[in-house]
Amino acid sequence: MNRHTLQVLIILILGLTTVIVGLTYLPTITDWIVRTVGSMGYLGVMLLMALESSFFPFPSEVIIPPAGYLAAQGEMNLTLVILLGIIGSLLGALFNYWISMTAGRQFFERYGRLFLVSTKTLEKAERFFTRHGHVSTFVGRLLPGIRQYISLPAGIARMPLIPFSIWTSLGAGIWVTILALLGYWIGNHGNEIHQWMHKISIGLVIICMFVIGLYVFTVRRSRQKTP
Repeated sequence: MNRHTLQVLIILILGLTTVIVGLTYLPTITDWIVRTVGSMGYLGVMLLMALESSFFPFPSEVIIPPAGYLAAQGEMNLTLVILLGIIGSLLGALFNYWISMTAGRQFFERYGRLFLVSTKTLEKAERFFTRHGHVSTFVGRLLPGIRQYISLPAGIARMPLIPFSIWTSLGAGIWVTILALLGYWIGNHGNEIHQWMHKISIGLVIICMFVIGLYVFTVRRSRQKTP
Protein backbone atom coordinates (compact mmCIF):
# COMPACT_ATOMS: atom_id res chain seq x y z
CA MET A 1 0.00 0.00 0.00
CA ASN A 2 1.56 3.29 -1.11
CA ARG A 3 1.54 6.54 0.81
CA HIS A 4 -1.25 8.17 -1.22
CA THR A 5 -3.61 5.21 -0.75
CA LEU A 6 -2.89 5.23 2.98
CA GLN A 7 -3.80 8.93 3.18
CA VAL A 8 -7.11 8.27 1.41
CA LEU A 9 -7.99 5.45 3.80
CA ILE A 10 -7.09 7.57 6.82
CA ILE A 11 -9.36 10.40 5.66
CA LEU A 12 -12.27 8.01 5.07
CA ILE A 13 -11.76 6.33 8.45
CA LEU A 14 -11.61 9.68 10.24
CA GLY A 15 -14.79 10.82 8.52
CA LEU A 16 -16.63 7.62 9.49
CA THR A 17 -15.31 7.84 13.05
CA THR A 18 -16.49 11.44 13.33
CA VAL A 19 -20.00 10.45 12.29
CA ILE A 20 -20.14 7.51 14.74
CA VAL A 21 -18.79 9.55 17.66
CA GLY A 22 -21.07 12.44 16.79
CA LEU A 23 -24.16 10.23 16.78
CA THR A 24 -23.15 8.62 20.09
CA TYR A 25 -22.48 11.82 22.01
CA LEU A 26 -24.70 14.17 19.99
CA PRO A 27 -26.73 15.62 22.92
CA THR A 28 -23.61 16.45 24.96
CA ILE A 29 -21.67 17.77 21.99
CA THR A 30 -24.64 19.81 20.79
CA ASP A 31 -25.06 21.49 24.17
CA TRP A 32 -21.34 22.26 24.41
CA ILE A 33 -21.11 23.70 20.89
CA VAL A 34 -24.23 25.84 21.29
CA ARG A 35 -22.93 27.31 24.56
CA THR A 36 -19.36 27.82 23.32
CA VAL A 37 -19.71 28.90 19.70
CA GLY A 38 -23.20 30.35 20.09
CA SER A 39 -21.76 33.08 22.31
CA MET A 40 -19.82 34.31 19.25
CA GLY A 41 -22.99 35.74 17.67
CA TYR A 42 -23.05 35.98 13.88
CA LEU A 43 -19.69 34.23 13.54
CA GLY A 44 -21.06 31.41 15.70
CA VAL A 45 -24.07 31.03 13.41
CA MET A 46 -21.79 30.70 10.38
CA LEU A 47 -19.42 28.22 12.06
CA LEU A 48 -22.23 26.07 13.42
CA MET A 49 -23.94 25.90 10.04
CA ALA A 50 -20.62 24.96 8.44
CA LEU A 51 -20.43 22.06 10.90
CA GLU A 52 -24.03 21.14 10.16
CA SER A 53 -23.30 20.89 6.43
CA SER A 54 -20.12 18.84 6.85
CA PHE A 55 -19.61 15.29 8.12
CA PHE A 56 -20.58 16.26 11.66
CA PRO A 57 -24.25 15.29 12.29
CA PHE A 58 -25.23 18.58 13.91
CA PRO A 59 -28.90 19.67 13.69
CA SER A 60 -29.52 23.08 12.16
CA GLU A 61 -32.75 23.25 14.18
CA VAL A 62 -30.74 24.21 17.28
CA ILE A 63 -28.81 26.95 15.47
CA ILE A 64 -30.99 29.13 13.28
CA PRO A 65 -34.33 29.28 15.18
CA PRO A 66 -32.70 30.64 18.37
CA ALA A 67 -30.91 33.24 16.24
CA GLY A 68 -34.24 34.11 14.62
CA TYR A 69 -35.74 34.50 18.08
CA LEU A 70 -32.93 36.86 19.06
CA ALA A 71 -33.62 38.83 15.89
CA ALA A 72 -37.26 39.19 16.95
CA GLN A 73 -36.01 40.54 20.29
CA GLY A 74 -33.86 43.11 18.50
CA GLU A 75 -30.57 41.50 19.58
CA MET A 76 -29.62 40.24 16.10
CA ASN A 77 -30.43 41.17 12.51
CA LEU A 78 -32.65 38.64 10.70
CA THR A 79 -31.12 39.31 7.29
CA LEU A 80 -27.59 38.77 8.61
CA VAL A 81 -28.64 35.58 10.38
CA ILE A 82 -30.01 34.18 7.11
CA LEU A 83 -27.04 35.38 5.05
CA LEU A 84 -24.39 33.95 7.40
CA GLY A 85 -26.39 30.76 7.77
CA ILE A 86 -26.26 30.31 3.99
CA ILE A 87 -22.53 31.10 3.87
CA GLY A 88 -21.87 28.59 6.64
CA SER A 89 -23.92 25.93 4.83
CA LEU A 90 -21.96 26.54 1.64
CA LEU A 91 -18.60 26.31 3.44
CA GLY A 92 -19.53 22.97 5.01
CA ALA A 93 -20.81 21.67 1.68
CA LEU A 94 -17.61 22.76 -0.07
CA PHE A 95 -15.57 20.87 2.53
CA ASN A 96 -17.51 17.66 1.82
CA TYR A 97 -17.23 18.35 -1.91
CA TRP A 98 -13.44 18.75 -1.69
CA ILE A 99 -12.94 15.63 0.43
CA SER A 100 -15.08 13.47 -1.86
CA MET A 101 -13.59 14.92 -5.06
CA THR A 102 -10.02 14.23 -3.94
CA ALA A 103 -9.94 11.28 -1.54
CA GLY A 104 -13.31 9.74 -2.47
CA ARG A 105 -12.82 9.84 -6.24
CA GLN A 106 -9.32 8.38 -6.04
CA PHE A 107 -10.48 5.69 -3.64
CA PHE A 108 -13.23 4.49 -6.00
CA GLU A 109 -10.93 4.71 -9.00
CA ARG A 110 -8.51 2.37 -7.24
CA TYR A 111 -10.82 0.09 -5.22
CA GLY A 112 -14.22 0.68 -6.83
CA ARG A 113 -14.43 -2.82 -8.28
CA LEU A 114 -14.53 -4.24 -4.78
CA PHE A 115 -17.76 -2.27 -4.24
CA LEU A 116 -19.15 -2.97 -7.74
CA VAL A 117 -18.26 0.59 -8.79
CA SER A 118 -16.42 0.48 -12.11
CA THR A 119 -14.71 3.24 -14.02
CA LYS A 120 -17.69 3.35 -16.39
CA THR A 121 -19.99 3.86 -13.40
CA LEU A 122 -17.93 6.85 -12.29
CA GLU A 123 -18.02 8.26 -15.81
CA LYS A 124 -21.81 7.85 -15.93
CA ALA A 125 -22.11 9.57 -12.55
CA GLU A 126 -19.92 12.40 -13.82
CA ARG A 127 -22.11 12.85 -16.91
CA PHE A 128 -25.25 12.71 -14.76
CA PHE A 129 -24.06 15.47 -12.41
CA THR A 130 -22.88 17.53 -15.36
CA ARG A 131 -26.37 17.39 -16.89
CA HIS A 132 -28.61 17.08 -13.84
CA GLY A 133 -26.43 18.11 -10.92
CA HIS A 134 -28.26 21.40 -10.49
CA VAL A 135 -31.64 19.85 -9.69
CA SER A 136 -30.05 17.00 -7.69
CA THR A 137 -28.06 19.38 -5.51
CA PHE A 138 -30.94 21.82 -5.06
CA VAL A 139 -33.48 19.14 -4.13
CA GLY A 140 -30.95 17.28 -1.96
CA ARG A 141 -30.40 20.38 0.18
CA LEU A 142 -34.11 20.38 1.06
CA LEU A 143 -34.49 16.73 2.04
CA PRO A 144 -34.01 15.63 5.68
CA GLY A 145 -31.09 13.26 6.17
CA ILE A 146 -29.73 14.00 2.70
CA ARG A 147 -28.92 17.71 2.77
CA GLN A 148 -25.59 17.18 4.57
CA TYR A 149 -24.40 14.41 2.26
CA ILE A 150 -25.53 15.41 -1.23
CA SER A 151 -22.12 17.08 -1.61
CA LEU A 152 -20.37 13.70 -1.49
CA PRO A 153 -21.67 12.18 -4.76
CA ALA A 154 -21.40 15.61 -6.39
CA GLY A 155 -17.71 15.74 -5.47
CA ILE A 156 -17.00 12.16 -6.52
CA ALA A 157 -18.70 12.85 -9.87
CA ARG A 158 -16.74 16.11 -10.20
CA MET A 159 -19.76 18.31 -10.65
CA PRO A 160 -18.59 21.77 -11.85
CA LEU A 161 -17.80 23.90 -8.82
CA ILE A 162 -19.70 27.08 -9.74
CA PRO A 163 -23.07 25.38 -10.46
CA PHE A 164 -22.58 23.27 -7.33
CA SER A 165 -22.03 26.38 -5.21
CA ILE A 166 -24.99 28.25 -6.73
CA TRP A 167 -27.53 25.46 -6.33
CA THR A 168 -26.22 24.54 -2.89
CA SER A 169 -26.68 28.15 -1.80
CA LEU A 170 -30.21 28.30 -3.24
CA GLY A 171 -31.32 25.10 -1.51
CA ALA A 172 -29.62 26.04 1.75
CA GLY A 173 -31.10 29.52 1.49
CA ILE A 174 -34.65 28.16 1.49
CA TRP A 175 -33.94 25.89 4.46
CA VAL A 176 -32.17 28.58 6.51
CA THR A 177 -34.90 31.12 5.77
CA ILE A 178 -37.60 28.71 6.95
CA LEU A 179 -35.72 28.05 10.20
CA ALA A 180 -35.02 31.73 10.82
CA LEU A 181 -38.65 32.73 10.26
CA LEU A 182 -39.83 29.94 12.58
CA GLY A 183 -37.63 31.30 15.34
CA TYR A 184 -38.68 34.86 14.54
CA TRP A 185 -42.43 34.14 14.60
CA ILE A 186 -42.74 31.32 17.13
CA GLY A 187 -40.01 32.34 19.53
CA ASN A 188 -37.90 30.16 21.76
CA HIS A 189 -40.43 27.32 22.07
CA GLY A 190 -38.57 24.11 21.24
CA ASN A 191 -41.57 21.75 21.23
CA GLU A 192 -43.66 23.97 18.98
CA ILE A 193 -40.75 24.48 16.58
CA HIS A 194 -40.19 20.72 16.48
CA GLN A 195 -43.84 20.15 15.58
CA TRP A 196 -43.67 22.71 12.81
CA MET A 197 -40.37 21.25 11.53
CA HIS A 198 -42.02 17.85 11.18
CA LYS A 199 -44.86 19.32 9.10
CA ILE A 200 -42.49 21.44 7.02
CA SER A 201 -40.19 18.48 6.33
CA ILE A 202 -43.12 16.46 5.02
CA GLY A 203 -44.19 19.41 2.88
CA LEU A 204 -40.66 19.79 1.47
CA VAL A 205 -40.50 16.10 0.58
CA ILE A 206 -43.79 16.42 -1.35
CA ILE A 207 -42.57 19.59 -3.10
CA CYS A 208 -39.27 17.92 -4.02
CA MET A 209 -41.10 14.94 -5.49
CA PHE A 210 -43.18 17.34 -7.59
CA VAL A 211 -40.06 19.24 -8.72
CA ILE A 212 -38.28 16.02 -9.71
CA GLY A 213 -41.34 14.76 -11.58
CA LEU A 214 -41.73 18.07 -13.41
CA TYR A 215 -38.02 18.12 -14.27
CA VAL A 216 -38.07 14.56 -15.64
CA PHE A 217 -41.17 15.36 -17.69
CA THR A 218 -39.57 18.53 -19.09
CA VAL A 219 -36.33 16.76 -20.00
CA ARG A 220 -38.12 13.89 -21.74
CA ARG A 221 -40.36 16.27 -23.66
CA SER A 222 -37.35 18.31 -24.73
CA ARG A 223 -35.60 15.19 -26.00
CA GLN A 224 -38.66 14.16 -27.97
CA LYS A 225 -38.79 17.54 -29.70
CA THR A 226 -35.07 17.46 -30.51
CA PRO A 227 -34.50 15.74 -33.89
